Amino acid sequence: MNVYYANHPDEVKRYTTEELRHHFLVEQVFVEDDIQLSYSHVDRIIFGGVYPVSKALRLEAGDELRAKYFLERRELGIFNVGSGTGTVTVDGTVYELTPKAGMYVGKGNEEIIFAASEAGAKFYIVSTPAHHTYPTRLISYADAVHKELGEEASMNHRMLNQYIHPDVLETCQLSMGMTELMEGNGFNTMPSHTHERRMEVYFYFDMEEDTRVFHMMGQPTQTRHIIMKNEEAVISPSWSIHSGIGSKRYTFIWAMCGENQDFDDMDHLAMSDLR
Repeated sequence: MNVYYANHPDEVKRYTTEELRHHFLVEQVFVEDDIQLSYSHVDRIIFGGVYPVSKALRLEAGDELRAKYFLERRELGIFNVGSGTGTVTVDGTVYELTPKAGMYVGKGNEEIIFAASEAGAKFYIVSTPAHHTYPTRLISYADAVHKELGEEASMNHRMLNQYIHPDVLETCQLSMGMTELMEGNGFNTMPSHTHERRMEVYFYFDMEEDTRVFHMMGQPTQTRHIIMKNEEAVISPSWSIHSGIGSKRYTFIWAMCGENQDFDDMDHLAMSDLR
């Protein structure tokens, strides 16, 4: 498990490109027949990839959590971002996840096993600390709350799909969903915003080999960017904007945790606020 520490914005504005990528970007999310996890001290979120190809993979707590099992004090969100169907077995109960299906697993479940029913199944997972046990639930694409946002004229026509969200199910603090850019559009969030009460992680995928996203971050008057390719993740602290423009269309998973779950609790910015 890779560990990422919190960074003060006064430090970040002096980072080189290499330092910025080192502290916020996760380039390798998926490794065949392995689980790759990253632990951020910003709200203690854990995120990463599970890629079962020739064998099933069990989610273990590891030394970093000092727990008897991974979900002893945590909750878990799962998305199948691959091209094939896979299964997640939770304490003996098998759940089938087709591509773009999601899942919530509550605190206290001890055995989590991932397997591929078909070639190409890939699971992107996010975990946050939890204080209460809520029911485990499979969430299909149809079960999510769908909101069509933006417009062609602003190059941000997109479909926001809320999976792990108060309008769909209860969680302790984890919110998670998937946003799909329409063909010919590039901006995912513009004008930008921050939300001091929670942090966020973006995972970009469904991109062509030569597609790149210029992910913008930093304080509104001290913006920086990280160039990202397919299946990479980026940490966004509460003080940072999180927006991107792609050279072609793409899809991304957003995951949030922190003080509250009100999706609209944002500190909105005007274009004139950005520097």
